Amino acid sequence: MPKSRIRKKEDFTPPPEKKATEINLGATGGRWVAPLMLAMFTIGLAWIVLFYVTQSKLPVEAFGSWNIVVGFGFIAAGFVVSTQWK
Repeated sequence: MPKSRIRKKEDFTPPPEKKATEINLGATGGRWVAPLMLAMFTIGLAWIVLFYVTQSKLPVEAFGSWNIVVGFGFIAAGFVVSTQWK
């Protein structure tokens, strides 16, 4: 039986490496984001705690139960600011 031809394979050369490109999405996260976020959380929490501890006399008596909404508004604003954090 005849012997088949031996084909020589070419040596493997890996493809050239591609370097990752940095994508700038216009991020605005600066040094002010974390302190502002924490300040909003703290103010909101302090507002609600002060409202309950003083039995609705402080922080603003005229707001009545809306003081809770104001406190949660500060906390929500903290979460909105946190989206800018990198």
